[in-house]
Amino acid sequence: MKHVLAIGAALVLAAGVANAEEECLEVGSPVGAFYVADVTGPSAGTKLCYRCKFKDRPVVSIFAREVNDQVAGLVKQVDGVVGQNQDQKMAAFVVLLTDEPESAEGQLKTVAEKHGIQNTPLTTFDGVAGPASYKLPKDADVTVMMWVDGQLKVNESLKFGELSDSKVSAVLGDTEKILN
Repeated sequence: MKHVLAIGAALVLAAGVANAEEECLEVGSPVGAFYVADVTGPSAGTKLCYRCKFKDRPVVSIFAREVNDQVAGLVKQVDGVVGQNQDQKMAAFVVLLTDEPESAEGQLKTVAEKHGIQNTPLTTFDGVAGPASYKLPKDADVTVMMWVDGQLKVNESLKFGELSDSKVSAVLGDTEKILN
C-alpha cells in the first residue's frame, strides 16, 4: 500500500511539474497579437497591437502587475538601450496588467515624466493574467519577453525582490539576442 501511495504521489508531482513547464511560453515560440491601451506612446489614447505594429523588429516587452520604482528603473534602462539602437529599429513597450486600466493611466503618465521615458510606450492590458497566449506566470510580478522576427528569444519572469541591479544588467545584456 505504501508503494502505491508513493507512486501516486510521484505521478501527481510529475504532472504538476509538467503543467508548470507548460505554463511559460517557450523560447523559440511565435508571439501572438494582443491589444493594449496606449497611455504614453505615440498612439496615446488609442487601443492597438504593438506586436502587429512592430512586426519583425527586435522588441522588448515588459509585463508588470505593478509599476513601482524597481520596474520604472528597469524600463528607464531598457528605454536607453532602445534609443541607442534606433538604427536597428529596436522597439519596446511596457504592459501594466490590471483589472482597472483606466485608473492606472495617471500613474503611468507620472512614471514616464518622472523617469524621462521617451522611446518606450507605457500601456495597459485589461486583466491581471495578461494575454492568454503569452502564458505569463501567475506568481511573477514582472515578465520580460524579447523577440525578433515574431519569435521569442528571451522570457524572464521575476518577483519584485529579484529585480536587483545585477538582474537588470543581465536583462539588458539579453538584448543582444534580438539585435543583429
